[in-house]
Amino acid sequence: MATDDTIPITVEFSGGLELLFANQRKLTLSIPTYNENRTRSNIAFLVQHLCDNLMKDPRKDMFVLDGTVRPGILVLINEADWELEGEEKYEIQKGDNILFVSTLHGG
Repeated sequence: MATDDTIPITVEFSGGLELLFANQRKLTLSIPTYNENRTRSNIAFLVQHLCDNLMKDPRKDMFVLDGTVRPGILVLINEADWELEGEEKYEIQKGDNILFVSTLHGG
């Protein structure tokens, strides 16, 4: 259950990325509203949170490269390309749906 300290969101994986997350295509999460720097949680925070807390596969490099989503992974925020939303700087909002699609695996 979400509180003022958390943001409820949905995260989805496709194109083979679900294999990194124990074959889960859809996750319903509540993430902290503010990160450890007391700034609003953004996509960069979410990616790190996913890797540190939810990724079951040790091949983190299949998802991130140099601290950001690796090339070849399409990120959609509420069905819009993340490039239109500010990429990893986008501040996550209540009810956001974030989809990660690997275009390298038939996504």
